[in-house]
Amino acid sequence: MTISLQYCNITVNDPDESMTFYRDALGLEVLNDIASGGFRWVTLGSASQPGLGIVLSEPHAGRSQTDGDSLQDLLTKGALGPIVFRADDLDATFEKMRASGAEVLQEPIDQPWGPRDCAFRDPSGNMVRISQAPTA
Repeated sequence: MTISLQYCNITVNDPDESMTFYRDALGLEVLNDIASGGFRWVTLGSASQPGLGIVLSEPHAGRSQTDGDSLQDLLTKGALGPIVFRADDLDATFEKMRASGAEVLQEPIDQPWGPRDCAFRDPSGNMVRISQAPTA
């Protein structure tokens, strides 16, 4: 049996503002952009990982008012879990992200548990970590 991740959701305040981070700075491609009921679901992916995507959506998209409000509160606090990407050249990716104006939370460092990584905050407040596997 084979199992693989197809997509994951990232809650954002504004899909257009977030696309400047995920598409323009990180280099992901827009695969799908669906509008319904006043909300949008934007799927982005990478040619290096066909079949895998991330879906940007607003807190109230497809949710009850109460659930959307709760999710908005967590997003505002920066309390949602981090999103972790892997790059083959962390330093080049870091410089591209910094040049885009993304908020730097941590410059590239070697972690004691193995990877070299850095961290940014996306326009909605989500922590985005980028790691590079340790070299042997």
